[in-house]
Amino acid sequence: MSTTLFRTIQPNHFTLLTTALLRTRTKTSRHISVRCQTSTTTQQPRTSAPKNHGSNKLDEILKDYEAVIGIETHVQLSTSTKAFCSCPNSYGSHPNTSICPVCMGLPGALPVLSSKVVDFGVRLGLALNCSLSLKSKFDRKQYFYPDLPKGYQISQFDVPIASGGYVDVDIPLEFGGGHRRFGITRVHMEEDAGKLLHSDAGDYSQAMIVSKLDLVDLNRAGVPLLEIVSEPDMRSGVEAAEYGSEMQRIVRYLGVSNGNMQEGSLRCDVNISIRPIGQPEFGTKVEIKNLNAFSAMSRAIDYEITRQALLYNQGQADKIVTETRLWDEGAQKTVTMRKKEGLADYRYFPEPDLPEVILTQEYVDSIRASLPELPEAKRRRYEAMGLGIQDVLFLANDVSVAEYFDEVIGKGADVKSAANWLMSDIAAYLKNEELSISDILFELLAKGGTVQGMIKEKDLITDPVEIEKMIMKVISESPKQLEQYRSGKTKLQGFFAGQVMKMSKGKANPALLNKILLEKLNAKE
Repeated sequence: MSTTLFRTIQPNHFTLLTTALLRTRTKTSRHISVRCQTSTTTQQPRTSAPKNHGSNKLDEILKDYEAVIGIETHVQLSTSTKAFCSCPNSYGSHPNTSICPVCMGLPGALPVLSSKVVDFGVRLGLALNCSLSLKSKFDRKQYFYPDLPKGYQISQFDVPIASGGYVDVDIPLEFGGGHRRFGITRVHMEEDAGKLLHSDAGDYSQAMIVSKLDLVDLNRAGVPLLEIVSEPDMRSGVEAAEYGSEMQRIVRYLGVSNGNMQEGSLRCDVNISIRPIGQPEFGTKVEIKNLNAFSAMSRAIDYEITRQALLYNQGQADKIVTETRLWDEGAQKTVTMRKKEGLADYRYFPEPDLPEVILTQEYVDSIRASLPELPEAKRRRYEAMGLGIQDVLFLANDVSVAEYFDEVIGKGADVKSAANWLMSDIAAYLKNEELSISDILFELLAKGGTVQGMIKEKDLITDPVEIEKMIMKVISESPKQLEQYRSGKTKLQGFFAGQVMKMSKGKANPALLNKILLEKLNAKE
């Protein structure tokens, strides 16, 4: 009987048990301290400054201070319906057209969990090397905001679906290279809130007016999310950005989300503090929001590290307060959004309208067996083939490119030749035309011809000798910038690349250009 509470459920995968309405306050209080571990508990301090991959100014700061960074990543799932109702989960619909009594929080409306949400939660938990909770539950997280019509969010509190995992990341050579492992505290299922639209003009007929300038669109209310909470293991903007990029790759490889930051399908909130080298206690945590690109995340973190270190050096550490700050892309700085007056009390209690979710080992094993080869495993396999790290990172970054590469070498092509071809001719064409590898194949099938013929039409420069000559000319004319780059200011790679593109009138193959440029910039002579 209980299995009928799930939509599109497959038999014998789950067992549902009812839950008690209330838990003791003692349990709730205890978990609050555990949840805050990602940013406020004591962690063994480093005795020397970590290597930073940014500017000389930041390197100088990090001689005295250590940044401690954790990230909360919200992944919007690619399900056909919302988490607890049958409304379509479709991005870009006209405001308030994909809603029903359940997602509007009307009295008497009851949620029904989509089995696909649980399926995706298990897949992501396994991919992040987590331990799964074979028995988990949903809870009500209560707070008021205009885009939350129920007055609470259905989430998971003390028993998430997955916890205690990790993710491995390769740092690109231009940022110093190396391998990092970052801990994953937990992965939990929840629903998204609606969206406030700030406008002083337009057609208000389809949007609910909250105030003179704020409209609310509830299409997103109830859309399924998986929230990934990291351990506070990152120490620089580059490490945080690479962690975020790896999360995006993983959810795309798994097919659980498109991971598009511009659409809000993947959203990262960064928690950051700094502390003097050797200090065991964490500093005051600041949260940064409004990060719509990984490059913006890196810049925002570096700015915030600098801002906090400056206050420390001026004897004004007390002015670093617990708050939420927004990244202003135009001004290239963080600005205060709201202050936080202590730990929020969300008054969690078990969701009375949803039963517990029980996973069978057979079900977990079946999902584990269906997982694709993930980015880390693919990178190590490509490395074992003899490919350099630049080739490896490029090929494994996009699942479509990786699959195409595997098919090409599966047909007998030389590994290195296939990688060079993809990284030079194909990569440049895809970038210029803003296409995916699937799009180029479709265009060839539709129009006929060859890849080389398509590239020739665009008149791109793909001769490595010609590109190398331009690179060497730019380097010889920029001795000051070369000295700065080799002293650690690696962001100047963009300056050199820009000069070469200018010299080639925009026709130099970007991937080939960057590959040769990096070799020349990092050469000993």
